[in-house]
Amino acid sequence: MTDSILSKAATMEIPINSNGDTRTAEDDSLEQGAQIGGSLDEIVGTLPVSMDLQQVMVSGPNLNETSIVSGGYGGAAEGIIPTSSIKDIRSKSRGITPSHSAASRIANQPGHYPAPSMHHSNSNPMMSEEATRGVAVEKFDSVKKWSINTYKCTKQMFSERFGRGTKTVDLELDAQIDVLRETKLKYERILRLARELTNHFYNMVQTQQALGDTFADLSQKSPELQDEFGYNAETQRLLCKNGETLLGAINFFVSSINTLVNKTMEDTLMTIKMYENARLEFDAYRADLEELSTGPRDAAAMVRIEMAQQQYQIHKDKYERLRSDVTIKIKFLDENKVKVMHKQLLLFHNAISAYFAGNQQQLEQTLRQFNVKLKPPGSDKPSWLEEQ
Repeated sequence: MTDSILSKAATMEIPINSNGDTRTAEDDSLEQGAQIGGSLDEIVGTLPVSMDLQQVMVSGPNLNETSIVSGGYGGAAEGIIPTSSIKDIRSKSRGITPSHSAASRIANQPGHYPAPSMHHSNSNPMMSEEATRGVAVEKFDSVKKWSINTYKCTKQMFSERFGRGTKTVDLELDAQIDVLRETKLKYERILRLARELTNHFYNMVQTQQALGDTFADLSQKSPELQDEFGYNAETQRLLCKNGETLLGAINFFVSSINTLVNKTMEDTLMTIKMYENARLEFDAYRADLEELSTGPRDAAAMVRIEMAQQQYQIHKDKYERLRSDVTIKIKFLDENKVKVMHKQLLLFHNAISAYFAGNQQQLEQTLRQFNVKLKPPGSDKPSWLEEQ
């Protein structure tokens, strides 16, 4: 009898009612939680098994560890559900996370390794969002600066066009720029005419070669005119050979002029274009500073004047640096142009003179003098015109 009382006190069972059920108000709540989260058996299967009867009798009853037997009195241990787990189920059914659940007690046991934290995965979207926001702000600032700069430059350009704005002028440098542009136009004309001469002369050499082959064929088929056809065939072949040599010299001349016009001069003109843009920006910010200086002198105006002064100094330094670059490039371009054209004009003159004089040795010597290499006879490579 005493053992029965102690057993009842230790397990804190609820007396069986008249229908043989052990239902109480807590069991009703448990069934409600099971209806929300799943069946009661599925919930019991996922919860940890409580301490056995002997541990309860030794350590004494604990309110947090008090269990309710789902079966009859003295049932198996599988039917024991900790009341703390019931509280967890109630909290889950209400959408509340319990502060002291069975999982937290298991995590505090020795030998248990906690699951990795999810803070890092949650922080990655935040970092990505901050990075995206930073890129957007940077692009917005860039577009804003570009818009302000474009507005000021456009305003300055129209002011200069209609005679209302002042323009910074370097008379000596501007005269050199005008001469360079005019020179480039003339050299482009030389280049175009030299290419036309090369095309026409190439067609003439091909015609001479075909004519020489025809003469040679008729020399074999016309015994009565064999000598006459043979002389003309040999002459046309010699002219064709010298024509190919002259074509090599003219091709070298065209290539050098093309490099001078479309690379060296074009590079200098690109620097000149950058210099002119810098000059326009410099005058635009100079006019802006002058306009602010003539206005009121309150605190906000002084801040704007200071910022305008900084922008003016930045564009002034840029303008002076590019002006120096243009001066140096024009000087070097003039020196390079004289050297290149001296060599190419001498080559062109000697090659043309030797060809039309019929001096084959002088023609070949001219090409060796200027290191002009011709395509070896019998080469299968396409001609220079076919490569164009």
